[in-house]
Amino acid sequence: MAFGFFFDNTRCTGCKTCQMACKDYRGLGAEAVFRRVIDYEGGTWGAGDGGEAVPAGVFAYHLSLACNHCGDPACTHVCPTGAMHKDDRGLVWPDERKCIGCGYCTMACPYHAPFIDQHLKKSSKCDGCRARLDEGLGPVCVEACPVRALEWGDPAELAARHPGVVRSILPLPPEDATWPNLFILPSPAAVLAAQEGGYIANHQEI
Repeated sequence: MAFGFFFDNTRCTGCKTCQMACKDYRGLGAEAVFRRVIDYEGGTWGAGDGGEAVPAGVFAYHLSLACNHCGDPACTHVCPTGAMHKDDRGLVWPDERKCIGCGYCTMACPYHAPFIDQHLKKSSKCDGCRARLDEGLGPVCVEACPVRALEWGDPAELAARHPGVVRSILPLPPEDATWPNLFILPSPAAVLAAQEGGYIANHQEI
């Protein structure tokens, strides 16, 4: 089996409700986050007919990102104990009984999904809300989104249900880095960013 997320980049307003719902459900402190919202911006300023400053190719969009439960997860390849693994539902998560807190998974993941819990001294990350799945519920981030920009399910079904999806928009790495089970419907701003480039506007926050 496999597990994935769909993200509608055309709908997301950057409200961070998904992020806060996850933190609340998992009881995470201020220093920890399993889902983060990236603000990506770009464009320049030019001169108008009267010499006034006018925006040129200005864009901004938001990207809600958690663990992508990748098809080829880098974190599992570098784990020396087998603690970080993909289970039979396609969910990638660390077995605390085996984790030694070495941090290799945090260095290997290009999406910065795993982190070392400073209290437990073990790896921690999004596990797709597997406890909620056992109860027939969905991931809390998906259910919390007020604009329904997130969905979850079988990757093949998500891709078929949403024509035009891609697996990477800026600032994410190319999809062949880990073959993420993340399917994004890109906004016009994301298409413009691919042509013009841009920058993460909330780097310190994330």
